[in-house]
Amino acid sequence: QVQLVESGGGLVQAGGSLRLSCAASGGSLRSYFLAWFRQAPGKEHEFVGAIGWMGGSTYYASSVKGRFTISREYTENTVNLQMNSLKPEDTAVYYCAADARRATTVWVEYEYRGRGTQVTVSS
Repeated sequence: QVQLVESGGGLVQAGGSLRLSCAASGGSLRSYFLAWFRQAPGKEHEFVGAIGWMGGSTYYASSVKGRFTISREYTENTVNLQMNSLKPEDTAVYYCAADARRATTVWVEYEYRGRGTQVTVSS
């Protein structure tokens, strides 16, 4: 059973940067598709981006493309989300997710899902 734990959230001013990490235990992430989602208060989980199991392909929501970058570190069994040029509308709880079959934009379709880390961007 893979468990995912996110870290790195916090409070940052608009225009700043944060780097989130998602560490896995109970199994290797090497053969999994990995994704980041976020959920703002009162809203559904929103797809942020995903990375293929070979690490070569990445996909981003249009709202974050060019500002956010997903990467994976095989030796440390983690996936990271580098967030630059943050905006107040990026404020949300950020979650990572993993699935062995495919990368989708639908939160509930991921086999393993973390509990999230809060990101707050002040204006």
